[in-house]
Amino acid sequence: MKPRLDLFDTPTAAKVAKRFYNTSLPLEQSPLPKTLRELVALRVGQLTGCGLCVDIHTKEAAAAGESALRLNLVATWRHTTVFSEAERAALALAEEGTLLSSAGGVSDATWDAARVHFDDDQLGALVCLVALINAATRMNVMVNNPGGSYEPGMFSGLSNE
Repeated sequence: MKPRLDLFDTPTAAKVAKRFYNTSLPLEQSPLPKTLRELVALRVGQLTGCGLCVDIHTKEAAAAGESALRLNLVATWRHTTVFSEAERAALALAEEGTLLSSAGGVSDATWDAARVHFDDDQLGALVCLVALINAATRMNVMVNNPGGSYEPGMFSGLSNE
């Protein structure tokens, strides 16, 4: 598979992509654990069919200590016993936040379940994470960016900070 366009080789898209990456940096300092952030991003990538995002977030989660078992079961998290109630609430929020039109938005039940496990700052971080990864997956799928060659930390050079 060959990408249709390298966004980093175009002046405008490269500027947007770099700023987009930098917009996500506060999530690294959020109270959400890295493994949870990566599981949520992985699930969004799975739902949107983004091979690059699945590649990135599988490898970043593994580098952060996530087990192969849990990574392999993210796609079927509802039918497993390996995720905590908080993780399940975050994954449900990610799914409904990604599948807005088919899910009818985020249900009150899903929001209330997340509210049990996460405070306002954590919920705000989850909402931002789901929105940002959804945008990233759409960009990657549109230009046909393939997964398979990502190395953990590969994009850290994009940071302005």
